[in-house]
Amino acid sequence: MPLVKDQKDKVIQDYRVHGTDTGSAPVQVALLTERINLLAGHFKAHRKDHHSRQGLLKLVSQRRKLLEYLKSTDRSEYKKILDRLNLRK
Repeated sequence: MPLVKDQKDKVIQDYRVHGTDTGSAPVQVALLTERINLLAGHFKAHRKDHHSRQGLLKLVSQRRKLLEYLKSTDRSEYKKILDRLNLRK
């Protein structure tokens, strides 16, 4: 389930580091989290959709790798993004 352009633009504006930022690690983590949350709602209605579940696991893995990168490069930004997205770590 892709994000609608308006939702994606809103997430980018909320988490960007500077004016033209669209691909920094915090923005990517926020976009992945938004997609993961959408898929979680999808699975409440479609419990047996195993193909989408595999895609969800790939998204979670990609987000975890980005968070590990952020943790190793900028610890304060890492903690800030975890608090803003209500993620456990």
